[in-house]
Amino acid sequence: MLSKHSFLSVIIFIFFFFSISLSSPDFSTLLSFKSSLLDSSNALSTWVNSTNPCTDSWLGVTCNPATHRVTKLVLENLNLTGSIDALSQLTQLRLLSLKRNHLSSASDLNFSSLKNLKLLYLSHNLLTGNFPDGIHYLWRLRRLDISYNYFYGEIPFTELAQMPRLLTLRLELNSFTGKIGPFSSLPSGSILDFNVSNNFLYGEIPAIFSLFPASSFSGNKNLCGKPMALDCFQRAVESEPAKPGDVGMKNKKKKGASGWTVFMIITVDAVAILAALVTITCCCYYKKKRNSGAQEGTKRKVGSAGSLTSIGGFYGGGGDRDEVMVVFDGCKGFGDVDDLLKSSAELLGKGCAGTTYKVVMDGGDTVVVKRVRERRKRKELDSWLRIIGGLRHSNIVSLRAYYDSNEELLLVYDFLPNGSLHSLLHGNRGPGRTPLDWTTRLKLASGSALGLTFLHGYNKARHFHGNLSSSNIIVDHLGNACVSDIGLHQLLLAASISNNGYKAPELMPNNQNNVSQRRFTQKCDVYSFGVILLEILTGKMPTGEGETSLVKWVQRVAREEWTWEVFDFELLRYKEMEEEMVGLMQVALLCLAPFPRDRPKMNMVHMMIEDIRTRGGRQLGDRSSIMNDLSSDSSPSLSVSTINFTSGS
Repeated sequence: MLSKHSFLSVIIFIFFFFSISLSSPDFSTLLSFKSSLLDSSNALSTWVNSTNPCTDSWLGVTCNPATHRVTKLVLENLNLTGSIDALSQLTQLRLLSLKRNHLSSASDLNFSSLKNLKLLYLSHNLLTGNFPDGIHYLWRLRRLDISYNYFYGEIPFTELAQMPRLLTLRLELNSFTGKIGPFSSLPSGSILDFNVSNNFLYGEIPAIFSLFPASSFSGNKNLCGKPMALDCFQRAVESEPAKPGDVGMKNKKKKGASGWTVFMIITVDAVAILAALVTITCCCYYKKKRNSGAQEGTKRKVGSAGSLTSIGGFYGGGGDRDEVMVVFDGCKGFGDVDDLLKSSAELLGKGCAGTTYKVVMDGGDTVVVKRVRERRKRKELDSWLRIIGGLRHSNIVSLRAYYDSNEELLLVYDFLPNGSLHSLLHGNRGPGRTPLDWTTRLKLASGSALGLTFLHGYNKARHFHGNLSSSNIIVDHLGNACVSDIGLHQLLLAASISNNGYKAPELMPNNQNNVSQRRFTQKCDVYSFGVILLEILTGKMPTGEGETSLVKWVQRVAREEWTWEVFDFELLRYKEMEEEMVGLMQVALLCLAPFPRDRPKMNMVHMMIEDIRTRGGRQLGDRSSIMNDLSSDSSPSLSVSTINFTSGS
């Protein structure tokens, strides 16, 4: 029985909590937003449910004293990571500034509920999707800055032209496409600050924008007209193909042109056409004869002019076959397959999915081209490739384009210069090797987890990687981990994980737990990621001696008294980081739970790794209840609670 004093305390607490909620209707929205964030610097420590956002000092929050509604939210440069979707409930906002963070959204942004918004600053984040919906409802909006993000699609200029008070429109460094306009006039308030540079816009710049500097449009190579140096009329003349009747019409206009001259021109044209037909016929016959004796593995196709075009050992091109070339937003290196085929290439490697080349374009840009042979039919793969091509995130290797013909499929990716996580961990383990330090390993683990988190949450469509390994986690020029080859195995006729060391138990042929569950899910990716974490911690390959998997070895050692022998010997110099290593081992074992339902989601995995990076491994001790839940399984394959995480003597 509770004493009268305890009972009274509970009543007071409940009354106090509800009084805060009633006094500030936005209280729960702000707490919901905070709970969705990874606040590595603990910047929102003042946001607690025992205080009032309007009367107490919540960082960045300003309220209307009469209505107790939030009118300003300013959280700039705080290293916040997570979704901003919950903020759409703050309907009385006048100012929203979240620039210079790592914020994202689970789907296309929609601001139609924020009708009172006057100033909106979201630059330098990880926001993606189409141009935010509902902007044209914000008739009070004066400043709009969503630059330095990953937005794509067309800009709704027609709707923006209807916003009477818009003064600033900053959209630079995204992946927007389409034309500027149409505009009959600028908004009555007259835009003073306008920038759409470094996108993929094309066409003529409307005259009403000609007063802005050229820097507002730079980086859009297909834009023309003032203030750009490229004249639209000259460009149209240079790009317009010659028409069959052009020569005859010009000759008619020439003074003194005789009937004999016209006859000679027609005769020469007829002879040229006949010669071209003969040449094409001969080339086709030669190609057919040559292909009939070609060895298996050599791909050759006739180009649009009948010539064979080589690119680093494989052949492509052709205008006489059923083929498709799709270039996604963000690809500036080339316009069609001919740009690829005429470029120099270097063989990087061969795998079960195909052959990979490093291709240097004529303009100096470098891409990776993966050649896939035995893939599914076009109807099955085209829609999936377009989904993959729409993925834009700093921790994902972007699919920039693809070329599909009857004979082969070419996939074009960004080229990242620092190799794979696999090569950094396992390459050149002899003398002269540069060890991979602990801080870098933890950073790569967090980055790859964030990339997978984005993939799993993209459009809420339950997408998965399908063949995750340390070989397809690539390091960019800034040292960030980027997940590559997303969905590649789903394109193949016989889709399977090439390395059983990464394969989840439910996918194994001898799985007796639930035969009906032998299909790939996001939890299979989580298991594969757990194996990658073991690679990072132990420095061992996924399959060891005698076909003993890395997972089984760690599970066996985990039942005994173990210390540093489980970790990579290269990490011995970082003994002061032992708690962080033990914490990451706990995360790995959570991911390796034998049943899919017991594995965490990738967003939780990423949050736990970030906790380790920012606060050390001690924080994982607070999750002992999660560990105990896993150990309730009677299967001996994994029991987290039996692990003795102690330092040796």
